[in-house]
Amino acid sequence: MTESTPTERRRRERYGVLLGALVLAFGIQGIAQPGRWEQLFVSVLLAVTLLLAFWAADLKVWVLRAGILLAAAVILLSLAEALQGNVDAEATRIANALLVVLAPPAIVIGVLRSMRARQAVTLEAVFGVLCVYILLGMFFAYTYGLINQLGGSPFFAGGQPATVARCLYYSFTTLTTVGYGDLTSRSNLGHTLSTSEALLGQIYLITVVSLLVTNLRPRRQSERSHSAGHGGEQG
Repeated sequence: MTESTPTERRRRERYGVLLGALVLAFGIQGIAQPGRWEQLFVSVLLAVTLLLAFWAADLKVWVLRAGILLAAAVILLSLAEALQGNVDAEATRIANALLVVLAPPAIVIGVLRSMRARQAVTLEAVFGVLCVYILLGMFFAYTYGLINQLGGSPFFAGGQPATVARCLYYSFTTLTTVGYGDLTSRSNLGHTLSTSEALLGQIYLITVVSLLVTNLRPRRQSERSHSAGHGGEQG
């Protein structure tokens, strides 16, 4: 039995909304100044994006409720920091960590479940893997910033500060193998992670994304194939 058109449309729109939220989160973090209210806005945006990932993946109710509690806690912490005038917001880092760690597996589960139910690659699956691609770049950006914080010395060569905007810029130019060269990592660990990100980004594009796009089928063709399969089983 095939999935109803309204349900499929809703799922596709969910992943489309999530993709838009991730692009917005990337853009805002890339241009936002490190002010207390800017950090509050970013924390709220990241927390909401995490909830959108859970919602798009259609996870169980208890997982969604746990996500709501986490998001609420992060927003309250960010609000408290903003009221105290704290620019170096810990809440924003926590929100980033929760998003890049929890959202990708949730999306993968949702996409695999959808493909299993439809027995075909749909547009929502393509939107889902694109979301994971963006989250991959955000994950490495967060990792670079974490290394800068915990490593005891600047992550970038030349002592350039590893701001969120710079880490995102460096991560996505590395992920897409553009490599302008204006920012380079200083340590061997940074070199290894950067090379790994570039390899992972290219392998992801030429395998996962290209495979799904190549096998993307219109809904009617998918339904005919699904019906034919059931007819063959009945015969």
